[in-house]
Amino acid sequence: MQIKKLTAEEFKKFANQYNDYSIYQTVEYGMVMSNQKFEILYVGLIDENNNILAASLILVEKTFAFKYAYAPRGFLIDYNNYTLLKTFTHEIKKFLGRLDITGIKICPPIIRNVYNFNYKMNENNYYYDSIYDNLKDCGYYHLGYNNYFESLKPRFEAIIDINIPYYLLFKNIDKSYRTKIRNAERNGIKIYKGNEENLEYLYLQTKKKYPRDLKYFKDCYTFFSERKMIDFYYAKLDTAQFLKATQEEYEKQEEDSAIINKQILTNSNKNNKLINKKIQADLKLEQCKKNLVLATNLLRDYPDGIVMASILVIKYRDTIHVLMDGYDPQYKNFNAKHLLIWKLMEKYSKLGYKKFNLGGITNFNIENNKYQGLNQFKLNFGAKAYEYIGDLELITNNTLYFMYRNSAPIRNILKKY
Repeated sequence: MQIKKLTAEEFKKFANQYNDYSIYQTVEYGMVMSNQKFEILYVGLIDENNNILAASLILVEKTFAFKYAYAPRGFLIDYNNYTLLKTFTHEIKKFLGRLDITGIKICPPIIRNVYNFNYKMNENNYYYDSIYDNLKDCGYYHLGYNNYFESLKPRFEAIIDINIPYYLLFKNIDKSYRTKIRNAERNGIKIYKGNEENLEYLYLQTKKKYPRDLKYFKDCYTFFSERKMIDFYYAKLDTAQFLKATQEEYEKQEEDSAIINKQILTNSNKNNKLINKKIQADLKLEQCKKNLVLATNLLRDYPDGIVMASILVIKYRDTIHVLMDGYDPQYKNFNAKHLLIWKLMEKYSKLGYKKFNLGGITNFNIENNKYQGLNQFKLNFGAKAYEYIGDLELITNNTLYFMYRNSAPIRNILKKY
């Protein structure tokens, strides 16, 4: 058996049939990353009958005089098969070493534990320890159980099972989120299917937190569109409908306040319960007045509406993957992103997809987690938290790797200039 370069079609055929799949191990993703200054390799382990037993998309990054490789979301291989893993590792190490590549980092989706939305362990991987030991025995260095986003890809992901009727999906969402979703729709948030020309919405909403530029989003849309694997949606406020909804709410609250005022005037026993009721009614009426002013100003300034949230999703096999999503923080209280995610969950559930991957979260079992809000947001949609093994590294050229690691301080200084 030996490692050989595969054509894009050979790799695509193998990847499309492999059980443990990933959008990051696709020809489309390879084409995207080739436009991000990575050299792309498609490789496979071939037996004597020319059958492909394992394969990988490999991204090669050149930093000054050194080359380093990444296998995003790991190799397409049965990690439970120790003999296959050992052979593949031995051959890939020789193959990459001959190309003067110092090492390769992988982040395979090997499940360690699965937690429900209440952070309780739902299930664990019975084979995890043996897989971990096999990888170590084959020469991989485990880079630790990171808690945040230090890995090549997130070590934790929030995934929703959507292979159930949509009304049960909605019931599984946190009660407070169901209220936010209903209010967002009532207030005039509408969901639209966009195209490449609308991707700037996503870029503007994510540019402060995400290192990729607009070209990256456009490349994703272009290459994944060839097999109709990508959709872009955005949530937009209909400012005219918002004004109408706030007017109706104001009138209703005004009527409720008038009834309570009449009760106080006609009731000689002005008990604390009635007085408290009036205080609450007055507060609600005051808030309705503020909302009415806001709605009037928004319609005046934005008669064509306001884009408040957006999302780019990849459709691969039976799973929907959120590649990137964003929202405008100044309109956070409109809950447009809540409605947007729910509408896509509903849509793709009806189309027969089984899972909805909301993307990365962080370790929720640590104190003072600055990403706790992000975790809560995703898990409140009824998602489970999948914990993976994390990053592993395989040295493929000992001499060059030693030089590569010892030059790190110099490379870090030069990057600043």
